[in-house]
Amino acid sequence: MTWAEVLADPCLQDLPYKIELNGRGEIIMSPAANWHGRHQVRIGALLTQLTRGGETISECSVETDDGVKVPDVAWLSARFVRRVGLVTPLPEAPEICVEVVSPSNSRAAIAEKARLYFNRGAVEVWTCNKAGAMRFLGLNGALDRSRLVPKFPMKV
Repeated sequence: MTWAEVLADPCLQDLPYKIELNGRGEIIMSPAANWHGRHQVRIGALLTQLTRGGETISECSVETDDGVKVPDVAWLSARFVRRVGLVTPLPEAPEICVEVVSPSNSRAAIAEKARLYFNRGAVEVWTCNKAGAMRFLGLNGALDRSRLVPKFPMKV
């Protein structure tokens, strides 16, 4: 299945799940939780407040080497938007990709998503756990805080 087919399929509309595709075109669904959505909104609002000259997107689809992945929140610089646009899915990863980690997400799965985002050009990948604690990763590993948004809080 392609991402365009997912978007056009009426059976997949309004599901209470986050939908992604793996490299074989198979649908991967994750159930939504209210705390998860709250963290997404808080992170997005803080990104919008603390950055200039870019776009903050929730549920941003990104084409990766293993299908379409959907970071919970993404930040795209104005330069990225001018160069790539807002096509669906994005052919490159935005500068910042954020995953709000659900209990169903294994460490290995989150590490794999981070690798996929970095392989497509992400500068930082952030994670947020259920308690709201933030973790920042750069291409070479863990960061003490975001280099792109240094004022971003350690907890949302």
